[in-house]
Amino acid sequence: MRAFAICLLAALGLPAQIDAVLAQNAEGELATAAQNPVANLISLPLQNNTFFGVGADDDTANVLNIQPVIPFTIGDWNLINRTIAPVIYLPDLTRGLESLPEGIEGGSSFGLGDINHTIFVSPAQPGDIIWGIGPSITLPTATDEQLGSEKWSAGPSAVVLITPKPWVAGALVRQLWSFAGDDDRADVSQFLLQPFVNYNLDDGWYLVSAPILTANWEADSDDRWVAPVGGGLGKIFTIGSQPINSSLQSYYNLESPTAGPDWSLRFQVQFLFPQ
Repeated sequence: MRAFAICLLAALGLPAQIDAVLAQNAEGELATAAQNPVANLISLPLQNNTFFGVGADDDTANVLNIQPVIPFTIGDWNLINRTIAPVIYLPDLTRGLESLPEGIEGGSSFGLGDINHTIFVSPAQPGDIIWGIGPSITLPTATDEQLGSEKWSAGPSAVVLITPKPWVAGALVRQLWSFAGDDDRADVSQFLLQPFVNYNLDDGWYLVSAPILTANWEADSDDRWVAPVGGGLGKIFTIGSQPINSSLQSYYNLESPTAGPDWSLRFQVQFLFPQ
C-alpha cells in the first residue's frame, strides 16, 4: 500500500508528498530499530527515573542512567555493547533504624553508581524472531558506599523479540552473582526481567510498556521483589538532522521492599545515529 501511494504521488507530480511518505516510512523503521535492544544502531539513551514514596518519610530518589549502545559486526554476527552508568541521588533511608547495616554510615548521598556492561551476540541477519545472548558484568565504581554493592558481579543476559508491524514485543533477562569485592558487604544475587511492548502509531508516535522487574535473592522474601506495572507514550522526531527518540512513562509498584518506592516516573531522551 505504501509503495502504491508513492507511485501515485509521483504520477501526480507531488514531490513534497512523496518526501512525506518516505519520511513516515523512515520514522517507522527507525522507531522499530530504537525499540530493539540488539539493533545494529549506535545510540545514546539518557534515561531519568524518579522514584516516589521512598523510605519511612516517603522521600524522592533519582537515577539518571547514561546508556551508550555501540554495535560491531564481525562476519555473520553483531556484537552489541550496552553500558549503563547510573548517576544516583538517594535520600537518607536509615532514619528510624535502631542499627545500620554493616558498612553503611547513613545520610543522603549523590554520585556515580556501579557501572554495568553487557555484550549481546546477535545474528547480523535475523529471522522473524530476533535474539541476542551474552555476558554481563557490574563493576564496583560507586563513589559512595550507599550507591553500590562494592562487589564485582557477573552473569548471563539474553533478549528475544518479534517485530510484526506495528508491534515490537519481547523481553530482556539477566542474572548477576558477585565473585569478588569487599568481604564486609552482602553478596550479590540479582535477577532482572524487562518485558517490553511497543505499538507504533503514525508520525513517529508510539505507546510503550517496559517495566523492570528485579529480585534480590539475598534479601528476605518480603523485601525481595520490585514488580512495577504501567507504561506511557513516546515519539521519534528530529532536531536538524539528528533523530531523537523520547518517551515518558509511569509505573506503580505492586511489590516493593520495605524502604522501596511506591511508584516511579521515567523520562528518556535517546539520540540515534543510523549507520
